[in-house]
Amino acid sequence: MFFVGIDLAWGERNRDGLCLIEADGPRARVVDSGWTLGDAALWEWLGRQVGDRPCQVAVDAPLVCPNRTGSRPVDRQTHRLFGRQHAGCHPSNARLCARPLRIARGLRERGFDLGWDPSIAWLAMEVYPHPAMLRWFGLERILKYKRGPVGDRRSEFRRYQSLLGSCLALRFPELDPGPVGGAWLAAEYSKEAEDRLDAWFCALIAWHHGRHQGRQSQVLGDDRNGFLVLPQ
Repeated sequence: MFFVGIDLAWGERNRDGLCLIEADGPRARVVDSGWTLGDAALWEWLGRQVGDRPCQVAVDAPLVCPNRTGSRPVDRQTHRLFGRQHAGCHPSNARLCARPLRIARGLRERGFDLGWDPSIAWLAMEVYPHPAMLRWFGLERILKYKRGPVGDRRSEFRRYQSLLGSCLALRFPELDPGPVGGAWLAAEYSKEAEDRLDAWFCALIAWHHGRHQGRQSQVLGDDRNGFLVLPQ
């Protein structure tokens, strides 16, 4: 089984971070990472790396968003649950997230179901890394590596790398980072390193969900109005 993480850009000018984990029984390995620009490059990477093999995809972007304006119920729910930790979702609506919804349609056209049933071989789920980091890393506030002064972002990114490395050793000893994963655990801060490491984190959520058949995951929302898959 393959597990793919996609740190999806909402706009047309930014790149997508991509990561592929291959699982064989209880063990798994990070086997590839990508940084693509635009829909065509994303589909080419996914087709080349996965082909027709079973694959579950975790996307950090809205996949189900029927509301034209405002925000989804699941977005508001994250603010109730994680607002104090600064981990509420950005408001999502069809006007703001046109590209993620286009990618969601493309996933369906390629045979993926949008949902959280881990028994489905071709599955695409929406994830949000910040609440997952709060839980897996034991944080009281999110890591602030995406905004602010560059020096602060660099410091928080190094903290992210350190916490992820410790989390892998403690919680996921069956996952081998391999040369690909090891490179991004040690990389200097840059937008590319940030996107690729976020994609790896998304792939980790997908593998965790599939490996435990959803029993150690929490689903917020629903498949009609929008949902998120989070680790318990």
